[in-house]
Amino acid sequence: MYKSVNLQCELLGQLKVLRWSWRRRVEVLPPPAVYTRALCSRSHDPADPIEVHKRKLELWFSHLPQEEKQFGGYFFPETMHVDPLILEREPAEKRTPLIPSPLLQGPPVTARTMEQLFEPVADWGGARGLNVMLYGAVGTGKTTVVRKLVLDWCAGATLTQFKLLVPFSCEDLSQLTRASSLQDMVGRKYLHLRRIPLLSGEGNQAKEVLFLFNGIEKMKLNFRIGNTELCSDPSEALSSGAVVVNLLRKYLLPEASILVTTRLSAVESIPQKYVARYAQICGFDSAERQRAYFTSRLLQQPSTGVAQPNREALIELLYLNLQRESRLAQACFLPAYCWLTCATLHFLHFTDAQAPIRTFTGIYTSFLRLNFGGEVLGAGAAARADGSVQERQGSLMLYVVRTVGKLAFDGVTNKRTSFSESELEQWVGGKTKTDEELRQLAVFRTDVLDFFLVPCPSKDGQEQDADERRYTFAVPAMQEYLAALYVVLGENKTAVEKLTRQVSVAIGQVSEEVGSMVVVLSKFIPLRIFAVFNLLKLFPKLYERVQSHNQGRIARTLASEMFRNEDSFNEDVLDQVEQGLLGLHGPQPEKQDERKPFELYPIFMGGLLHYDNRVLLQQLGCSIKSTTVSQITRALRKYLVRELNKPQPPEELMDLLVLLYEFQNPRLTVEILATIRTIRLCNVRMTPLKCFVLSSVLSCSPASYRLEELNMSSCYLTHDLLEMLWPAFRHTHNLNLQFNSLGPESCIFLSDLLLDPKSDIRSLQLCDNPLQESGVRTLLEALPKDQSLRHLSLMHTGLGDAGARQLASILHHHARLQELNVAYNNIGDSAAMTLVDACREHPNLHTVHLYLNPLSNVGKQSLYVRGLPTDHGGTGRRVQVLASVTEGSDLSESWHPILSVITENASTWDSQRVREQLEVFLRDLEWGRQQQPSWWKRMHFRKVEKGVREVLQRMDKDAAPKSRRNAK
Repeated sequence: MYKSVNLQCELLGQLKVLRWSWRRRVEVLPPPAVYTRALCSRSHDPADPIEVHKRKLELWFSHLPQEEKQFGGYFFPETMHVDPLILEREPAEKRTPLIPSPLLQGPPVTARTMEQLFEPVADWGGARGLNVMLYGAVGTGKTTVVRKLVLDWCAGATLTQFKLLVPFSCEDLSQLTRASSLQDMVGRKYLHLRRIPLLSGEGNQAKEVLFLFNGIEKMKLNFRIGNTELCSDPSEALSSGAVVVNLLRKYLLPEASILVTTRLSAVESIPQKYVARYAQICGFDSAERQRAYFTSRLLQQPSTGVAQPNREALIELLYLNLQRESRLAQACFLPAYCWLTCATLHFLHFTDAQAPIRTFTGIYTSFLRLNFGGEVLGAGAAARADGSVQERQGSLMLYVVRTVGKLAFDGVTNKRTSFSESELEQWVGGKTKTDEELRQLAVFRTDVLDFFLVPCPSKDGQEQDADERRYTFAVPAMQEYLAALYVVLGENKTAVEKLTRQVSVAIGQVSEEVGSMVVVLSKFIPLRIFAVFNLLKLFPKLYERVQSHNQGRIARTLASEMFRNEDSFNEDVLDQVEQGLLGLHGPQPEKQDERKPFELYPIFMGGLLHYDNRVLLQQLGCSIKSTTVSQITRALRKYLVRELNKPQPPEELMDLLVLLYEFQNPRLTVEILATIRTIRLCNVRMTPLKCFVLSSVLSCSPASYRLEELNMSSCYLTHDLLEMLWPAFRHTHNLNLQFNSLGPESCIFLSDLLLDPKSDIRSLQLCDNPLQESGVRTLLEALPKDQSLRHLSLMHTGLGDAGARQLASILHHHARLQELNVAYNNIGDSAAMTLVDACREHPNLHTVHLYLNPLSNVGKQSLYVRGLPTDHGGTGRRVQVLASVTEGSDLSESWHPILSVITENASTWDSQRVREQLEVFLRDLEWGRQQQPSWWKRMHFRKVEKGVREVLQRMDKDAAPKSRRNAK
């Protein structure tokens, strides 16, 4: 026992020695910060807190918002930033309008840089740091300027007099509920600055510190001394608002400088005596700034296949339209609308099949999220549990929909694009009653209303009187978007529908309580006595019926607006959007309709039902329920199918494809496509976007789905566009690609298409494409392996004699071919006879077109004879050879189709060549008429002669204006 006690005492003694030696070792070590710096000093990268701060700020502020992925995701702030106009304002000029009328046509103004804003102020006091307020309306570029300022400071390019820049988001600070000191606030957001000496308050070290508070209006600061206590200790815990107030008062770190950003309506939130300098962001004041912005966005496109000269021409057209179109130029004074313009043009011209799916509605939704995301509007006060008062806040975007959206809906309904002051007061002002509503309206008018509405430019250039002044939307498509959002959100309900909903909710709550009571009492009293209470449950069901009827009305409106008779002959909607940005070039129409077609309105209605757009709108405080989408979709299918049973022009079909693409609902797309068997897009100017839309829509259909015909004649198709249309071509039997710009390289693509096992092309029309002999040779090499083609048209493709002979040599390998058109290909007698002989030996080929070729009369007679059966006993085959409007001394059975083809294409073909062929037809007809003994047949010949002469007269009539223009 004694040994154990002695052993314990010995161990305790050794432990004390160890503790004493460890304490000695710890005392020898430097403080933690010094020790860390000493360790880091051995490495190549010293851990200076300010350098760490710069690196982290650069990482955080270099991160671009999701909306910038509209441009491909390879832009950087330093390459795409264009400085907006920043003007220094006197205190009396704080409320100067954003764009002085008429568009800054006064004395030149002097722009200020961020460096100049922090130059000393004479009456401020040299020892105190400057308080600078940077303010501007929505869309002027406050957030972009702040991002560029922080990145430039991190790179040492600006404000180098400040060793430390500490940015804060006032929205984040307003959410802090626990009291914190200034040092804790900084350390909580920037851990590496927790113990930095510059914020200790000792000496005048804080003169090298710049605080940046972005969005100061969200903090609701109170500068009354009775409400916010004074504090000069950076380590004393206060509310976040009190810390900011003491910084601005210069009680706390008076040597530090402060930059605050705010909206136009909140300029008065900080007393004037606490602000050394006011600066207003005024956007892009000149066309040169706008052009620099467009260049930075649209020219740097390394991943797209659009040639650099085409991009430069695009910017040139946009610049010319800005100089000509005052409405667009006025909108682009806001950098936000320059962003929208670039995003739209990028969507229209730089669509890439490999890029993520983007929609036109998605661009506008992203645009509003970029400018109004997180923005709220005060809506009164509410008491907290601890007795304090917190302001209730509502979505600013929802307020926009209920005011400006209501105005836009009224304009779309009545086909108006401009609004008077009284109409603005009626729809935007509304029936305001309380002081809070009036305050909200004043804030909204100051900060937001000018973002959407601008004064209409007067026709004579003179400023309009206040009574006559009218307003219009800065971007026409924004009126249609807000009107569609107003409808889809259900804000256009009648008073009865709104009352029905309120009564339904109230009765529904009562019926639940009554139902619970009935269940308890039914244990003792027969349930039949309480059957009357079940009537309460009928009213919510009645409301559901009313609501379903309302969603059906939305679908009916969408379908009816989509297929309006007066809009049937307009350009397709994508061309209208492009013309609005780039202007209309070329010959102007003699009569222009003053009414604005609102063809984007129904497309926006469909696009807003897409899930991705609903998610973005949910972030903006605008909720579209899935049940609403389901009800609208079910009703929409019925109305669209009903409209598609009527013949629609190509432009309307293109708009329908755009609607289905914007909707992004594969199930609805499949149901609509099941009722469509023919898509005729002839004369629609196809662009990469339209080709992508067509392919995306048809790709939703099952693999077995086939169109009877896809007509894309005269669509300005090129080889690059063909590759985007591959998925669409695999879903058609009859493919019409006439009158495009397909060259020899396109024949490789067409050969691969014919050989694709998933395609089933039965008719391929390539008339009037410069395929040339090399391209046709490539195409013909694929024919022996193809087993689906029945009809092939190579009219006016540069086939020539060599191509005709090659075609004759491989015809027997393609047993299913039934009709061949090689008209107008400069084929002579010998090659034509070789081809007809091969056709006669073919088991299924029954017709060959050879008209408009340089054939002699003897050659035509020989071709006609060669087309007759060789076996007079009836076992041979007859091949119909269409070489002229006559067959020997008789009229050809196909004279009318031949003349129709010539009539349709005479304006694009070589007029002299066509005229010569028509004169040959007249001689053939005259000779054949003289050979006829029957007066009835001679009358028939004269009828055809009359048709040929009418074609010649029409050609002469069309040639006269051209000759006059050439003479000028």
